[in-house]
Amino acid sequence: MKTIIIALRVTAVTLVVTGLVYPLVMTGVSKALFRDRANGSMVANDNGQVVGSELLGQSFERPGYFQPRPSAAGDKGFDATSSGGSNLGPTSKKLRDRVTEAVAKIKKDNPEAPGEVPAELVTASASGLDPHLSPGGALWQVPRIAKARSVSQERVRQLVEANIEGRDLGFLGEPRVNVLLLNLALDRQFGAAPRGEEKKSPEQTQR
Repeated sequence: MKTIIIALRVTAVTLVVTGLVYPLVMTGVSKALFRDRANGSMVANDNGQVVGSELLGQSFERPGYFQPRPSAAGDKGFDATSSGGSNLGPTSKKLRDRVTEAVAKIKKDNPEAPGEVPAELVTASASGLDPHLSPGGALWQVPRIAKARSVSQERVRQLVEANIEGRDLGFLGEPRVNVLLLNLALDRQFGAAPRGEEKKSPEQTQR
């Protein structure tokens, strides 16, 4: 009985320390030192309205906005509660058919885009929520965006280049652009994209 009581005491202390005290202390420290990161790296527009997280990809349907990688997270994609890939392998006919369909659609939507379609624009990431594109994947979309916004391609290209994020610590990872931040930069410089038939913009789409 004495051994059982000691074991129960140790268990209770362990639960309190590791399950309550430690998480509360670490949460408090992180909120004090890294407030934005600890709160989900939320992004607000110029009006102070939260429009998403810079860590989570989201869909942009208007032709005047940069589009992210496709998403296999959830039934309709970009579901932050169902992060994951399609788990379809390179020999999957379903994957080949889906990519073929995506290539045809994106070529139709970007008739003036130079060269072949970047693979990242027709293939989902492992998480389905990748918020970034390579600079090449963003620059490939410049002609469509310039036409939709009635501005020169050079001005849009300069905006992309100004929003390229370098390698972490100078050598980790690859240069990239955050699609949400880039689209907000578009709105700040050129105003909101024409609505057309599409329904979503950085001001309206929130994940």
